[in-house]
Amino acid sequence: MMGTPSIKEVARRAGVSVGTVSNFLNRPGIVAPDTRQRVQESIDALGFVRNEAARHLRAGKSRTVGLVVLDVANPFFTDLAEGAEALAYEHDTLVMLCNSKTDPVREGHHLDQLEQQRVMGILITPFDSSDPQLTALVERGTPVVLVDRAADRGLCSVSVDDHLGGRLAGNHLIEAGHRRIAFIGGPFTMQQVSDRKAGITAIVAESNDVDLQYYEVDVMGVVEGRAIGERIAAMPVRSRPTAAFLANDLLALGFLQAMAVAGLRVPRDMAIVGYDDIDFARAAAVPLSSVRQPAELLGRSAMELLQEEVQSSDRHRHRQVIFQPDLIVRESSDFKRRR
Repeated sequence: MMGTPSIKEVARRAGVSVGTVSNFLNRPGIVAPDTRQRVQESIDALGFVRNEAARHLRAGKSRTVGLVVLDVANPFFTDLAEGAEALAYEHDTLVMLCNSKTDPVREGHHLDQLEQQRVMGILITPFDSSDPQLTALVERGTPVVLVDRAADRGLCSVSVDDHLGGRLAGNHLIEAGHRRIAFIGGPFTMQQVSDRKAGITAIVAESNDVDLQYYEVDVMGVVEGRAIGERIAAMPVRSRPTAAFLANDLLALGFLQAMAVAGLRVPRDMAIVGYDDIDFARAAAVPLSSVRQPAELLGRSAMELLQEEVQSSDRHRHRQVIFQPDLIVRESSDFKRRR
């Protein structure tokens, strides 16, 4: 089996120095056009592939960015990753996707591995933004940008005003006449969930005659949404909520399934509002009302902040970018839209 061609072989075939080949690979602009052509022809003829691992070892940093998300099964995070990767591609940077599965231990493991790989930076939707491990990473020189989570001035962050999102959902359901509303999400210690819960709690507090019930889940997935839906559907009609605001769309879709199985009509018997506005929300059997987050824009903006910090670390000033959510009303909460 033939070995991998070396940079020395490329230089010898092109009739140039190893330094010239190195410049061609790393700073092509300083190499004369005719020389660049000879080096490229030599590379093509030999099938040379540069050793990025060796280059990273010499430089102390790679051109890889770590992206740690809470749940890769949630299409919201897939869209977020797509936005981050699109900008990374423009900067000739690779994105390494890690899934914490809402587990702080697993998240810590990923952070350790990414630091050992000497990544150029990390984008993360953390389980807990006050985790000392994140602070330690930054102190050791790894840029970190929080995504879908607001940060203090010690870090860059890109987030959505989730408190406003909770208010939008709650106000919509109250204006539709609902006086028994369920909030479903979790864990409540997770900042996004806590903010959405606080938002609907605040808007309900402004109405004297609305009963808000809280249901906490460990994981925000379809299975958990279905389980909570079955539990609520079995309640006596007089005490059962007539509307539910769920902290993400996967929960809402599972909840919607449970209503259908129980024979409850949506939205006549139960109005439903989710969060994120993933593609499946509008494709559901009863199209799902949802608080929309600009997922791709979140990912792209986070990558932009990271690139800024990497390229101008000595002059960089941390920024906290906050986007506004939008309530998208569909048939699951608006009886007038049902045909």
